[in-house]
Parts: sequence; structure tokens; C-alpha cells
Amino acid sequence: MRAVVIGAGIAGLATAALLGKEGYEVTVVDSLDEVGGRAGSYTEAGFRWDTGPSWYLMPEAFDHFFSLCGTSTEAELDLVGLSPDYRVYTGSPTASTPGSGSRPTPVDIHSGTDNVAQLFESIERGAGKQVRTYLADASDAYQVALDHFLYTTFSAPLNLVHSDIRHRLARIAALLTSSLQRYVNEKFSDTRLRQILSYPAVFLSSEPAATPALYSLLSHTDLVEGVRYPRGGFAAVVEAIYRQAQNFGTTFRLGEEVTAITTAGGSSARATGIRATGVRTTNGHIGADIVVSAADLHHTETHLLPPKLRTYPQRYWARRNPGLGTVVVLAGVQGKLPQLAHHTFLFSQDWDPDFRAVFSGPEPMRPLGASRSIYISKTSATDADVAPEDHENLFFLIPVPAAEDLGHGDAYHPEASPRVKAIAQAAIDQLSATAGIPDLHERITITRTLGPADFAERYHSWSGGALGPAHTLFQSAFFRGRNASRKVTGLYYAGATTVPGVGVPMCLISAENIIKRLRDDRSAGPLPTDGA
Repeated sequence: MRAVVIGAGIAGLATAALLGKEGYEVTVVDSLDEVGGRAGSYTEAGFRWDTGPSWYLMPEAFDHFFSLCGTSTEAELDLVGLSPDYRVYTGSPTASTPGSGSRPTPVDIHSGTDNVAQLFESIERGAGKQVRTYLADASDAYQVALDHFLYTTFSAPLNLVHSDIRHRLARIAALLTSSLQRYVNEKFSDTRLRQILSYPAVFLSSEPAATPALYSLLSHTDLVEGVRYPRGGFAAVVEAIYRQAQNFGTTFRLGEEVTAITTAGGSSARATGIRATGVRTTNGHIGADIVVSAADLHHTETHLLPPKLRTYPQRYWARRNPGLGTVVVLAGVQGKLPQLAHHTFLFSQDWDPDFRAVFSGPEPMRPLGASRSIYISKTSATDADVAPEDHENLFFLIPVPAAEDLGHGDAYHPEASPRVKAIAQAAIDQLSATAGIPDLHERITITRTLGPADFAERYHSWSGGALGPAHTLFQSAFFRGRNASRKVTGLYYAGATTVPGVGVPMCLISAENIIKRLRDDRSAGPLPTDGA
């Protein structure tokens, strides 16, 4: 049996590895000259930056994937614990408390329930006890999700009436019908505590006000399990998954664009009895018995298939939320920056306008360069190989609308668009003022940027989105779609734009769900490993 996988990102590599283990002869095709997809890497002037994922969470998903491949996380990755797990600045210099040096005081988060409870209690009386309950509920929901909602193709509706779910039905219903923002705000009053528990919505390409409260389960991953860093960054994760695909004999055709999914059978008038026969590329045709598209689902459906064979036609996308876009800034800085942890957030005191600007269109009277809630990664805090000696590498992720017309950055183009350039400059200004680094501009030796148009061009991402469709209520779980075409037999989907969702762990799980679909395995849990 021959399989073609479209896309050499995390999901495509993982799918190739698992298909190879199943005995398929696998070919992976990607328009880029390198593997990794959105989990990319950029190197210049002695610096290296991950340009995509930067948080190593849900270690169970990595452990399980590598176990399925006959190896282990320990054998493939060198993981380092972080202390603190991350740092948060809330507010701007002009809004901070007088006498504090006109800057907000950072809050360091150390994982573990006891550490989190102690921190919360020090900020808000009674919050320590409250957060213990919150995290216990989050851990319970996380386990239910692992057992019933992630490793599944939703092909067996009776799985949804399992006793684990029935016993929690009232609670699950309440969490699904309330937003994460409301759920958190009802329990905590301090803005900083609310933001610490609500920011994971951004990891879901969404906003706290539109994300179901059920996703409070994500606080189990960062606050209970803790954040790790794979030495070598996510480039090392990509390399480890790529290695598994190579070990099972996968053929890679990089720098080759897939232009169509080919089919046979049926009639020209009706889309019935049609099966996938391979892909057409810029270099010819590759025949296959099955095709797995790990490319953006919108691109797959609207560009690689004719209208009559589309499970998700254009009218479907008109009702969907593409999630957030990002402007990415890669900066090399001379000298050390102790003001920043490995992971640092700069949150606005009132971040509702920040989210409205991303998801509801431009805020009235909001300047393009206004301060906003942003994330910064400094992997040089943990990894000496990513920057020259006595230098730091900074990765800024600045949420913006998923809109290609914001333009390109200058990492892969001669010049950044004026709007991307202005947003990047404002983010550097904001960091300088908020963290108290007045000479930051003078110390920056190199900057490169990416904009929504780069995501659209390089990864065919829908509307220039950075992560994938937002995890709103009707874009989660079985509402997110299915991982197999309804119109073309032998055509499957993997990756962040299909089930179970966005993020590297979800992409690994999506690859496993392809195998479950091929085996007609309708169970709701992970596949057994060889050692099980």
C-alpha cells in the first residue's frame, strides 16, 4: 500500500512515521525546502530562533508518540525544566503603582499546585484555596479529555455516553456553555491571577471570552505539570519526529508543490464512488492508495479538490473563525537581559481591547503602534547554542488579525510591510519601557520579522492565520470537523486545522487518529504501544 502525505510539518512527519510503521510505502511532499512547516527555524548572524511553537506542554502526547515508534522521549530529546516556568508583567509603565520605578512588578510562576497556591494567596486573600480546587478540576477535565475527546475520530457516538462522561455531564455542560473568561473571573478578582488562568486561550488561537470554560483544563499542563524546554528548541523536536519517519523508510520530496489531489471512479456528474489515486505536483504525478493532507484544511479543500469533491466548500469557511494571526519579531541582543525569563508575557492591564483588535476588527482610535498583550521567548536563557556569547535571542509573538493584507515581514522578503514594521517597532518599545531596558534599541544587533502574509505564502494558512481555526464552542471536538473526506474515499486530514486541534501535541494525536481511521478503530483512547 502506498501513501502520500501532503506537508512536512509536525503532523505530516508524525503521520509518515506511523504509516511507515503500519507497512505503508510513504512519500511526503512539501513546497518548502525544509521539514518542520510552521514549527520552523531561522538562523542568521550566529543566532537561531524557533519561528513557531515554543512551549513544550502535554508531555504525555510526546511520550506516547515516541513509544508508538518503538523509542522514547528520553532517547530522542534532552528536556530541561524551567524555573520560573514563565514570567508575567501586567500593566504599562504609565499605569503602574507610584513608587515602583514607574514599571509593573513582574510575577514569576513556578509550577506545582503548592507553589501556585502560595503565589495566588500572596496576591489575593483566599485565592490559594480557590486555585487548589480550580487546578484539581482542571486536572480531572484534562484526564477526561485524554481518555475520551482527543485520541478519537468521533466515529462511534456511543463513546460519548461513557460512564466517565455521564458522571460529569452536568459539570461538562456547564463548562461548555460558559466562557473561560467568565469562569475564571467568577473565582478570582486580581487582574494578574485572572490573566494567568485565562491566557491559555491564546494557545487555542482564540480569546478568553469566546473559549469554552472546559479549556480550563490547560492550566493542568502549565501550572501542575510544568513547562519544559527541549534543548535545541523545537527544531530538535522536528528533527526527532523526522528521524522516526526516516527510520520507517519515508521518501521526502521537498521543494515540490502539490497542485491537486487526483481521483478516479464515480461519474463526472455525481461525486459518488470516487477514490484518491495520488497527487499532482509541480514535478508530475505521484500515485498512491491513500492521501493524507497535513496541509491547511482550507487550502486542501478549496485549492486541491474540484468543487464537487469538497467536504468543506467555501460556504463552510464563511461561517468559521480563522483564529489569530501574528507578527513575529526575531531579535538578537548584545548583553544579558535578566529582566526576562525563558518565557515572558507582557499583558495590558485591560486586555479586552487587545482581543477586540484581533478578533473584531480595528479598535476605534487605537493607533497601529499601541501597546498590546504580547509574548516573548528568550531561549538563550536555557540554551547556549542559540546565540553568540554574551548575547540573547528574543522571539516576539504579537497577536494581530488573521489578515493577509497586514503584509510580509523581512525574514523571507527584502523588506517588511509598513504595518508589520510598525507593529514590530511598537513591541520592542513596549518591552523596553515595561521591563526597564532603556538601551534595548541600541543593543539590538539584528531583527527579522514575519507577518500574516508570510504564513499564507509559506504554509497556505487560511487568511494568514498563525495557529489554525479558533477553538470556540462550535469549532472544538466533533464540531471541528472530521479527519476523513466525505466525498473521496482514501483522503484523510491531519494537523492543526482539523481534529483534535492546534498545538504540537494535537498534531501528534491527529497523526495517530489517521491510523485509527485506517484500522476502523472507533475507540476513544490512545492506541496500545508495543510494550502495552
